[in-house]
Amino acid sequence: MALRKVGGPHLANSPTVIVMVGLPARGKTYISKKLTRYLNWSGVPTKVFNVGEYRREAVKDFSSFDFFRADNEEAMKVRRQCALDALEDVKSYLTVEGGQIAVFDATNTTRERRNMIKDFAKENDFKLFFIESVCNDPTVVASNVADVKLGSPDYKGCDSKDAMEDFMKRISCYQKSYEPLDPDNYDKLLSMIIVIDVGRRFLVNRIQDHIQSRIVYYLMNIHVQPHCIYLCRGGESEHNVKGRIGGDSSLSPRGRKFAIVLKKYLEEQRLKELKVWTSQLRRTIQTAEGLGIPYEQWKALNELDAGVCEDKTYEEVKEIFPEEYTLRAQDKYHYRYPSGESYQDLVQRLEPVIMELERRGNVLVVCHQAVMRCLLSYFLDKPADEMPYLKCPLHTLLKLTPLAYGCRVETINFNVEAVNTHRERSIEDFKKGSNPLMRRNSVTPLASPEPNKKARVNSIELGASASALSCACQESPNEHAAQGVDVAPGEGKVSFFIGS
Repeated sequence: MALRKVGGPHLANSPTVIVMVGLPARGKTYISKKLTRYLNWSGVPTKVFNVGEYRREAVKDFSSFDFFRADNEEAMKVRRQCALDALEDVKSYLTVEGGQIAVFDATNTTRERRNMIKDFAKENDFKLFFIESVCNDPTVVASNVADVKLGSPDYKGCDSKDAMEDFMKRISCYQKSYEPLDPDNYDKLLSMIIVIDVGRRFLVNRIQDHIQSRIVYYLMNIHVQPHCIYLCRGGESEHNVKGRIGGDSSLSPRGRKFAIVLKKYLEEQRLKELKVWTSQLRRTIQTAEGLGIPYEQWKALNELDAGVCEDKTYEEVKEIFPEEYTLRAQDKYHYRYPSGESYQDLVQRLEPVIMELERRGNVLVVCHQAVMRCLLSYFLDKPADEMPYLKCPLHTLLKLTPLAYGCRVETINFNVEAVNTHRERSIEDFKKGSNPLMRRNSVTPLASPEPNKKARVNSIELGASASALSCACQESPNEHAAQGVDVAPGEGKVSFFIGS
C-alpha cells in the first residue's frame, strides 16, 4: 500500500471528495476554484479535477453540441472514460500525493453518474460531499455564458452569436436527462448543500464533520456582486524609520503625509458606501483618522505578534536570539516567535476577516505588512511558502477586483517616500537540511495577551501642519501595476489578471 506524503495537516478523518452537480453555466467551476483557493489558504491541501479539461484533452476537435446528446453512444463512452480518468487522478492525489480534499468538477447530473462516484468513494474509503448549483434565472445563465463560456477553448475562433446558440443547445441536452439531488427521499443520506439562484437560498443536508461545516459557512458568505477591496499598510511609523519590529509607535511625518494624500485619492474616486477597517494599533488608526471617514477597528488585523522580539531590530534579534533568527530563516511561514505568532497562526486569526470581505461591498483595509501578505495570498492564490515574501511597500494602495476565476490587481503608488521594510529570502532559507533546527516544548498561544498600551490615537494635527503638507502633495498619485504585488516606480498603470 502506498504511503501518504507528509505535507499539510494529518487529519484523522478520511479524505473528502467534493462532487459538483448542476447544469452547464451554473457557476460550478467558479465555486470549485474559489472554494479550493480558500481551503488551500487555510491549510487544507485541496485540488480541482475538472472533467471538461479531460474531455478536451481526449477530443481535440470539438465540433458542436451534438457531442453532448444522450443518444450519441460513442461520445457517451468518451465522456464516461474521461470521468473515470479524473477519478483515478483523484485517488492518486488523496492516497499518494498528500491531498486532503479533491473537488470533482463536472455536471454529474444523472443518478447513474453519481452512483458511480459513490461506488468509487466507498471502495477507497473517501467521504463524499455534494454541492449542487441550481439557477433558473435566464438572465443570470445568459450572463454567465457570455462572460465565461464563450471564452472556452471549445469556441476558440467562433462567432460569439453562433457560440452562444450552440452552448444553449448543449444545456438543453443536459436538461433532458437532469436528475437533481433529492434530499427528502432518494438522496436523504447524502451530505450536501444546494445553492439556489447564486446564493439567494441554501438547502443543507447531513453535515458530518468540521470541514463540511466550514465549506457550508464559506459558501453562504460569498457573493458575485461587483465590488473592490483596497489594501494598504498604515503610514510609515517611527518604528519603521528605526528598523524596529512590531511595536505600537505613532506615524512619522512622512506617514502623516501619506494619510493626507490617501484621503485626497479616495475623495477623487467617489466610492459608494466605502467601509474602512483598521487594526487596533496606532499607525493604522492615525492613518484612518486622516481620511475623515468612519472606520471600524479589528483586533484580528493587528500585526503579527513578534513576542520576545517586539520592538527590536533584526540585527538585535540576530545578536540576542541567534537560534531564533536561524529558525525563522529556515521556515518563515511555520516559525512562531517565542510568546508570539507565526504566519500560520495569523492565517487562522484572519479567517473571519476573509469571510467579511467576501460578504461586503467596497472595503478599504488599513493594516500591516504580515497581515497584508496573508490577505493577498488568499486573493492571489499564493502558496504558503511565498506568502511571507510578498512585497507590500509602505505608502502603496492595492485595488483588488474579484473576477469569475481570479482577481484583477491595480497598484497605486503615491509619491510619498518611505523606508523599505521588505526583507528578501535569505541564504539561510536554502540551508534546510534533513534535520533542521526545531524549538521543542514550545507552548505559545495563537495570540498573545493584549499588552498594556497607551492611548493609540494621537492627533495627526490636520490643521496648519497638514495644510503645509498638502501644499507639497498636490500632484496626483501615480498608478502602477506589476506582476504579483511588486511595485516598479516610474511605470504606467497596468491591469492584469490572476487566475485562469
